[in-house]
Amino acid sequence: VMEGKREAKAAFGKDEVYLEKLIERARHVEVQVLGDTHGNAVHLFERDCSIQRRNQKVVERAPAPYLSEELRQELCGYALKIARETSYIGAGTVEFLQDADTGKFYFIEVNPRIQVEHTVTEQVTGIDIVKAQIHILDGFAIGTKQSGVPAQKDIRLNGHALQCRITTEDPEHNFIPDYGRITAYREAAGFGIRLDGGTAYSGAVITRFY
Repeated sequence: VMEGKREAKAAFGKDEVYLEKLIERARHVEVQVLGDTHGNAVHLFERDCSIQRRNQKVVERAPAPYLSEELRQELCGYALKIARETSYIGAGTVEFLQDADTGKFYFIEVNPRIQVEHTVTEQVTGIDIVKAQIHILDGFAIGTKQSGVPAQKDIRLNGHALQCRITTEDPEHNFIPDYGRITAYREAAGFGIRLDGGTAYSGAVITRFY
């Protein structure tokens, strides 16, 4: 604590600090929410984002494979309560840590935007989140055909989706970010595969500022 106070004093001119609970075996799980201008809010279930490197997500899954239906409803209920209490409008992500030993959830933050991993949620719910956000801001209510978002009771999970991020890193040097020319690039293809990209191709140059 004293070391933390010294660092705070040096960096911010105040030695005030706060303590957070240590979760030794944590899972990063987040809930996709949508809210409209009519006071309605729904959740599109959860995503698991526990596989990370340097606090950056590498693999995302939907739904989280370790949640029971009871825990899923509890988690999504927390996210929905936050969305409703704040009169949330548009697409957002409510992020939590789950203690793998106790099953308890701890709130982290709300990301008030579309996230890269929203695609896995689209795949398992069939809802186009980007399009829905636009329709919602046009004034259409959730639960109507015009909004593109069904009522909560009509939103269903269908299967599983997995997203893997393609990054430029050097595996021989602890996966530090790398740059240079891409000499070969082959996209995945096949039934059920979705590719979101456009900057990667043979001959492309990744600069150190990318």
